[in-house]
Amino acid sequence: MGVGVWPGSAALVCVGAAAWVAGRGHGREVRRARELLGLTGGAPWGASVWRLVRGRLRDRWEWWVPVVGAVLAVLGASVVPLAAGVAGIPLAARARRGREARRVRERRADAVISLCGVLAGEVRAGRQPGEALIAAVREEREARSGDAGSGAGGGAVVAAARFGGDVPGALRDAAREPGAEGLLGLAACWQVAVDRGAGLAAGLERLADALRAERDQKADLQAQLAGSRSTAVMLAGLPVLGLLLGSALGAEPLRVLLHTGAGFGCLLVGGLLEGAGLWWALRIVRGAEER
Repeated sequence: MGVGVWPGSAALVCVGAAAWVAGRGHGREVRRARELLGLTGGAPWGASVWRLVRGRLRDRWEWWVPVVGAVLAVLGASVVPLAAGVAGIPLAARARRGREARRVRERRADAVISLCGVLAGEVRAGRQPGEALIAAVREEREARSGDAGSGAGGGAVVAAARFGGDVPGALRDAAREPGAEGLLGLAACWQVAVDRGAGLAAGLERLADALRAERDQKADLQAQLAGSRSTAVMLAGLPVLGLLLGSALGAEPLRVLLHTGAGFGCLLVGGLLEGAGLWWALRIVRGAEER
């Protein structure tokens, strides 16, 4: 029996030596691959993958919906929550895109106010309107280099100012972007100043003050409506709290809702009413904000 053990042990030693030699020979290739993948610095592969997944989940939080559905599916021993979570991905993605669009619109409105102020300062400093507009757009872009796509104006406006084109027309075209409606006032000030020789700087300062006052008014309105929005979301979360309390008391609400006909019917009707009520409440709040 002892004789039979030695060949097996020798085979294991040979395999281990071969693996050590192979790993030593390919160490340079492994390190090169880790450098190309950005996994240097001693960070393990699992940590790097987790950072990547965490960044994606933070940027696209709609993927948390099927994750929550999967957890409920495991707890309730049913595929219904998972199917509902997968079906809710488009709705959550739409809500995320709407929120991002509102943020871009607000940043673009701030950029228009900043552009009017900078342009007024350049004109008062003695620059010609075309040169002042080019410098103001360049300065505004440098100030918002991290917010791509949310600046005021564009290449068409700069080209029109540089080559003697239709600057008011280019400004009106740029004003079609959401949040850039203030460029219509800038186009009107430009046209009046060029055609009638009026003071461009004074008109731009008054325009910037008017746009700033409108922005502050919208901010105050949103702050007043924040309580109504929070109340609607809190009321929408009460059924979830009820499920948690029922589970803590041992009533097994998930089993009743997912594995009985009456419970499933109540879940379906309650979910539809819950979604309709939340949509209606948020629609009222959004309508008040847009007025």
